[in-house]
Order: sequence, then structure tokens, then C-alpha cells
Amino acid sequence: MYMDFHTHGKLAKYLPFSTEYTDWLLGEAKGAGLDAICLTEHFNTQQFETLYGYIAKRGDKQGDCFVIDGLKVFPGMETDIAEGGHVLSIGPMEAILELNARLAPHKKKGNFLPAKELFALFDEYPVLVGAGHPYREEGHIPELPDHLLSRFDFLDLNGKDIALDRRMTEEKTYALAEKLGKPVVSGSDTHQAVQYGVIRTNFANDFDTFAQLKDEMDAGRFEIVVHPEAAFKVKTATLLKRALKEIHALGGDYVSVLLRKEGESAAVLAAKGKIA
Repeated sequence: MYMDFHTHGKLAKYLPFSTEYTDWLLGEAKGAGLDAICLTEHFNTQQFETLYGYIAKRGDKQGDCFVIDGLKVFPGMETDIAEGGHVLSIGPMEAILELNARLAPHKKKGNFLPAKELFALFDEYPVLVGAGHPYREEGHIPELPDHLLSRFDFLDLNGKDIALDRRMTEEKTYALAEKLGKPVVSGSDTHQAVQYGVIRTNFANDFDTFAQLKDEMDAGRFEIVVHPEAAFKVKTATLLKRALKEIHALGGDYVSVLLRKEGESAAVLAAKGKIA
């Protein structure tokens, strides 16, 4: 079963939620060969509850995941810590939504929780906790004291960082994992579909609960697959994201532009009221 541990359901935190855009993302994930994703949206994104409510309504509940057009979506979240860095948490939908609500006072820079307090909060819920892209610039997760590092359940071998410097990213991430005795899994960190498949975790067995996921992960019954053109895919994805955000900034409808049917001109879309 091919799984991506680090994905997003929106183009950017400050942009409004779009059902069409999220549907496009999920469809493209399946098309890229993925069987399952962890939806780890930023904890301080706009309309967090709306996005996850849509996933719950759109999908068929199976174990701990929601199956949407054959793709298993496991709920999760990406949270900033005061020390600098991002912490992934994956768990039942109810737990993720309640955690997000409790983090409401800490969603702005300057008010992020320290790692110690965040772990204490996570301890109250049945979630698995991961070190998101631990060696990305401006992150300080590897500098946390050992007693906090040991609290992670897994480390994220991140597609963006692999594309930038695969050798360094793999060496440092696996060295930290060996020191901690923790598994390394992979996530694309995509906000749009071009980046799906950059890196995937291929599990030997199928599952639909977090208990099963932890068993398979801890037993090492998986392998990580890196796309041979990972660097090109990430570069293309970055350019696409930048262009779509610019369309929005200029007052246009980036979703309609992105999903425009072949042969449908901007003038036609404008007449339909789909482009500002």
C-alpha cells in the first residue's frame, strides 16, 4: 500500500477552502499511484474545521480513515513549535479536531507552544507524533533535548528536502532516527498535485487504523520509494503554486484557471462569472 504521510488540502494557509480544489488534489493523489494519504493540514490554516468536515462528509468511514474515490484519507495536522520547526500528528478525526480547537490561542507566531507543552497536550489523545522535515532551514527539532526527541513516533523524510539535497537529507534524517530508535517514513509535503509521488512509503500490508499503521511502521514492513525526477517535480510544483497564488492576489479565481476545461477560454469563464 503506497502512502504519503505529509500532505495538505489547500494551496496556502491564508486562502479560502475550496471543495473543487480539494477534490482535484484527492483525485490526483490517487492518479499518482497513492493508496492512502495523511492529511496534515497546517494547524493555523483558515477554515481548518471546514476542510476536515468536508473530508468526513465526502468519504466513507473505514476504520480510522475516510475513503474517497478509492483513496484512504487519514486525518492529521502540522503544528509549529516555539523552538522553530513543525510537528506532525495523525490520529482519529475527533482527536485532530479537538486538538486543533485547543490550540486556538497558540496559532500566531510568538504564541506557538514549546515542544514540551505540545507533547503534553498530545499525550491526552490517541495520536502518533512525527518530526516534520527535521533538517529544513530555520527548523530546530534536532536540537531539542533527548527526552523530547524520544517522544516522536516517526521521522518525516520529506520530498521537498529530498529534491533539494537527497544525500544530506537522507544521511541526517536516518542518523537521527537510528539514534532515537524510531522509524523513518516519507511525505511529499504537497499543497498541489504535481508534487504527489515525489516520495512514497510502500507498506507490505494494507490497513485502515492507526493501531495497524503503528504496528507496520514499528515492524519496518515498508520501503521508501523516491521518484527518479523528484527534483523536477518539486521545482514544477513550486512554480505552479507561485503562479496560482499570484492569480489569487490579482483578484482572479485560481481554481477555475487550474481546472479549466480544454478549449474553454478565459473570456468564456469570465462570462460565466468564474474569473474576476
